[in-house]
Amino acid sequence: MDTPPLPGQPRRIIRLYKPADRTAVRAICADTGFLGRPIDPVFEDRELFADYLTAYYTDEEPESTCVCELDGEVKGYVMGCRFPKRKTRYEARKLPGLVLRGLWRCFTRPYSAASRKYIWWILTQARRQNPYTPPNIPHFHFNIRPEARSVAATREMVDMFLDYLVRHGEKQVYAQVVSYESRRGVRMFARYGFRVVDEREVTKYRDYYPEKIYLFTILKDLTLNPALYGADLHHQPEAE
Repeated sequence: MDTPPLPGQPRRIIRLYKPADRTAVRAICADTGFLGRPIDPVFEDRELFADYLTAYYTDEEPESTCVCELDGEVKGYVMGCRFPKRKTRYEARKLPGLVLRGLWRCFTRPYSAASRKYIWWILTQARRQNPYTPPNIPHFHFNIRPEARSVAATREMVDMFLDYLVRHGEKQVYAQVVSYESRRGVRMFARYGFRVVDEREVTKYRDYYPEKIYLFTILKDLTLNPALYGADLHHQPEAE
């Protein structure tokens, strides 16, 4: 999907992922991992962070990822998974090694106090604070650099992924998305045709951000609405 630029604006292309994009995608993951900003103040090991969040999508199911280019540089991505059971098997093989690498580096690098605290949160709190995820349903997540962020760019990437799912016969999709206010999150997601399945407060950024942060699991029925838009907000019931 090639969007012609206005005069003076960069040229935006939304396209499928290529193996040559792997380095750029991993860098974007680390550079946006802390609420859209670099993860470094929270966790210094960018390689391990990118392995944990991107390796399955780039190495095992790359056909389900698309990227956003600006003037030839990859600036954002939507990473998806059509095969949840395959991802579960992958994680069973790979996650123990990632955990051991993180623990080993705690003592051999050594990690900073902030990084050690982040690892401790993963080991003791992450599972408890992760909201419910529907089984055997495709999912996706996305990140985009600040200079490329726009409603249009995000919508084009997500729409490309949703169209890919529909063409392969998928009926539903879910995502997990961070929001700073519980009530606002419900209304925002409804606008794009998603309903909130579960939400949990996430505490890993509590030392860095003054407000409560929530992680939502949101679900979309692709048979009703196969693109990134939803019912008019004025017709949505107020959140309880």
